Amino acid sequence: MLQNNVLKGVFLVALGATTYGMLATFVKMAYTEGYTTAEVTTSQFILGILGILLINAFQKAKNKGTVVKASSKNIFSLMLAGTSLGMTSLFYYLAVKYIPVSIGIVLLMQTVWMGVLLEMILEKKLPSKQKVIAVLIVLVGTILATNIINNDIALDWRGIVWGVLAAASFTTTMFTANRVATEISSAQRSLYMLLGGAVIIFSFAFFTQTGSFNLDIFFKWGIILALFGTIIPPMLLNLGFPLTGIGLGSIVSALELPVSVMMAYVLLNEKVIFSQWIGIVLIILAIIIMNVNFKRTK
Repeated sequence: MLQNNVLKGVFLVALGATTYGMLATFVKMAYTEGYTTAEVTTSQFILGILGILLINAFQKAKNKGTVVKASSKNIFSLMLAGTSLGMTSLFYYLAVKYIPVSIGIVLLMQTVWMGVLLEMILEKKLPSKQKVIAVLIVLVGTILATNIINNDIALDWRGIVWGVLAAASFTTTMFTANRVATEISSAQRSLYMLLGGAVIIFSFAFFTQTGSFNLDIFFKWGIILALFGTIIPPMLLNLGFPLTGIGLGSIVSALELPVSVMMAYVLLNEKVIFSQWIGIVLIILAIIIMNVNFKRTK
């Protein structure tokens, strides 16, 4: 029975990571049709919030009002944590506007070493040798995966900066998401974090959107982006991680990286050479090393 639960968790996490991996390609395709970053992010968050509201209403009706309600302190903390979620989406979408999706996802995966660094600062202790080795492998993998050495075409520095900022904000999101208001349902937590992220997104749209807002984005790409970015993956990951545990879940969620690169290769015709695939494999290997317990049990 326990093994069946773990397999179920692996399937849910894998599916959640896969849907996340498709997201950047859809954003890039929306850009090619002339939609702006403000239109893309705004439509995703508005429709995402509406979707999560429906899920909350369904859960409340199903449980006949017995769902633990969020306190005002919970709501404030989650909305504050959600601002990093909004910044992650914003920075990542700005990054893939200037650089290939296959490079953007590699930059986002720098959360591996950023997470180790943040943990070291917060807990005030040096990381283990295992984590240091993993970080070094990530850095080597990044050099290969971004094809910096052999790339004849210079990467746009704006995309690199936005990509690194996306990784930094994503690191913050991961650290806060599993530590804030864990006593309430995942649907409520997702809702208030989305509302916090929406503050960032709507502020960006207000100051950057020039001309009229193209409402067609809601019907063409908004629904897809909301489903693949803010509704389906969080639900699947929240259901899967308790069954797999953080270690195995983190390893399986690394599927996001090859899926994202493969989607860009197939749908956007982005060129991905062999050495880049080697770099991607190294980054996944580093994630496995960080989450596997190599100590022998007595």
